[in-house]
Amino acid sequence: MDFTEKTVATEMIYDGRILKFKIDTIELPNGEKAERELVEHPGGVAVVAIDDENNLLLVEQYRKPYERNLLEIPAGKLDKGEDIEACGRRELEEEVGCIAGKFEYLGECYPSVGYTNEIIRIFLATDLTKTAQNLDDDEFLNVHRVPVKEMVERIMNNEIADAKTVMGILKACVKLNLI
Repeated sequence: MDFTEKTVATEMIYDGRILKFKIDTIELPNGEKAERELVEHPGGVAVVAIDDENNLLLVEQYRKPYERNLLEIPAGKLDKGEDIEACGRRELEEEVGCIAGKFEYLGECYPSVGYTNEIIRIFLATDLTKTAQNLDDDEFLNVHRVPVKEMVERIMNNEIADAKTVMGILKACVKLNLI
């Protein structure tokens, strides 16, 4: 059976600097009509940075939707037309003040497939060299070095729930045979 939903109309609700909100009227595979509330997002890039001592370089920052600080892998929004690797390298240096001698693509993360088209591309950064942090004007964060084994335990104990962080760390650990 073909599960494709055909869009028959789109109503743009909000066209913001980063996000767009719209309602699509669709035709279901059985011919019935339904609505889908959607968020369009330009996508982003996240980086699993591991130093020579198997520590992860993580950022702790306040996340308004959850009203608390979260510990995450460095990440940022993809600018229009920006190369995904260039974005990842930029975010790594801006947020944690490092450049990577080795930068490998690990795959994509779809953080919430039910209502947004956001795609986060994930890279593994190793062979790190310290530079200088260069945060955006509205960015406030702390950098933490946490042993890989400790972060995997925290993920498995549900202390870390951010999708890109969980997926990125676990993929990097499997790739590097760390777990």
